[in-house]
Amino acid sequence: MGPHRTAVVFAGGDPPRPGLSELVPDDAVVIAADGGHDHALALGITTDRIVGDLDSADLAAVTTAVAAGTELEEHPRDKDATDLELAVLSAMELGVEEVIVIGGHGGRMDHFLANALVLTKPEFAPMRIRAYFGDALVTVVHTDATITGRIGEVCSLLALGSTATGVSTTGLRFALDGGALHPGSTLGMSNELTDEIATVRIASGTLLVVQPKWRS
Repeated sequence: MGPHRTAVVFAGGDPPRPGLSELVPDDAVVIAADGGHDHALALGITTDRIVGDLDSADLAAVTTAVAAGTELEEHPRDKDATDLELAVLSAMELGVEEVIVIGGHGGRMDHFLANALVLTKPEFAPMRIRAYFGDALVTVVHTDATITGRIGEVCSLLALGSTATGVSTTGLRFALDGGALHPGSTLGMSNELTDEIATVRIASGTLLVVQPKWRS
């Protein structure tokens, strides 16, 4: 498998919204996290690699894909990481700069929270990661990120793990200029975009920028 700049990871859980195939760049490597393979197929997307313990994917579809050239990275069921984490690790090993996660919402609450939190792991910090969970777009910020959306769209900033310091924003109604956001604080909740392009920068820590009604 040749070098790629972007990896698109299809996660399990509820099916993604129709039309999300437009988010898959032509030159991206497509990785399915177990049952995410079914979601990719439903959107007409061919996967380059399937990762996981295969407890939720359609095995006949997996067999067909492998016969057609898709790589299979199978893991034991009693593993120490979720299928999504393994898929993102697989993408990182390919040297990608960006990871786009599609799916991973619905079903069990613990699965959903784990899917959101695993994307903030420090070892993933060299990659830009965003996830489309149902109607929501979640962007992970370790240093800086560009946020796009509609003027007036709700956008919340949540600190994860430790205090995010030096938080500065542009294009948001309630601007931050070098301040701090603490884990558990609601200070960053329900901000709004005042421009179709906003920016978020931090000096240290990790933020999740959540747009709960992206394009809805």
